[in-house]
Amino acid sequence: MYPQILGAYSRKQDQNVGTGTTTRAHVQQTYWFARRLSDDDFEVQPLNANHVPAGMRTTLGKGEFIRHFHPEPAYYETRTLPALKSLQKKIELGETFFQQGLLGQAEKEFLKAVMLDETNAQANLGLGAVYSEQGQFKKVKKIVDVLLNSDDAFREDQRQQFNTFGISLRKQGLHEDAIRFYTRALEVDPHDEHLHFNLARAHFELGDELACLRHIEIALGLDPGFIEARKFLDYLGRRA
Repeated sequence: MYPQILGAYSRKQDQNVGTGTTTRAHVQQTYWFARRLSDDDFEVQPLNANHVPAGMRTTLGKGEFIRHFHPEPAYYETRTLPALKSLQKKIELGETFFQQGLLGQAEKEFLKAVMLDETNAQANLGLGAVYSEQGQFKKVKKIVDVLLNSDDAFREDQRQQFNTFGISLRKQGLHEDAIRFYTRALEVDPHDEHLHFNLARAHFELGDELACLRHIEIALGLDPGFIEARKFLDYLGRRA
């Protein structure tokens, strides 16, 4: 069953240090988190200073992966796996506190998670939702900028979290940020009728009824049985 987590791998690269007569060979060793995507495709992502995967993912063919990357089971068991468990525990605790309305405690847990991985999509989505509820809009905008540069934030398994965050932006009156957020999400999945619906609502709040109507019609084209979108279209018709 793919994707399959393979664990931590190392890559060694020869580098020349110095210039002229002082030049000397140096071997640089870096650590990576590896997943197998299919029989012939592998994905690697660098491990940060806290031993968790962070940064850009790269897909490699089987031959290239085997040539350049070497398994590090001890590193994975003693460093990466405990760090990943700690990171996930903090995120889950933050989400629990957020659902209970305990925003201060939720913020603390999400911040702890971000300290382990400042680009983590789940942690930043949670932190952004907290700041939105607290009305800390400058911090929300910084979170939005982080998320817009993260493909992970808009993955299918993150759907509930990024929808919750986008709706929170709109409800707090951050319509321009909501539009930026939903537009980025549609780049990843242009056929999500709920994203088009939420983007339509944000455009409506900003007074752009033409853009609103366009996205409502797209949403209904993708799902003619989308009741909320149909009701909203009827409402727009009555206004007209």
